[in-house]
Amino acid sequence: MKKRSITIAGHRTSVALEPEFWTLIEKMAKEQNLSLADFIASIDQSRVETNLASALRLSVLDWLQQKPIGPDSSDD
Repeated sequence: MKKRSITIAGHRTSVALEPEFWTLIEKMAKEQNLSLADFIASIDQSRVETNLASALRLSVLDWLQQKPIGPDSSDD
């Protein structure tokens, strides 16, 4: 697990996730032209009944499920 501290809505919080999730979250933020903190804040605002770490993992899962799979898919 890798713990990171970020500021969301003016308060500091820390989130512990596996490094692989952090790599994908950074990629997702870059795709949306958002800073990591702004991207995480957007997920934080939209979550309903789950903790932030779970909401981030579910966002990664959703993002991966939308990606094409197969030899013709691009990794960029």
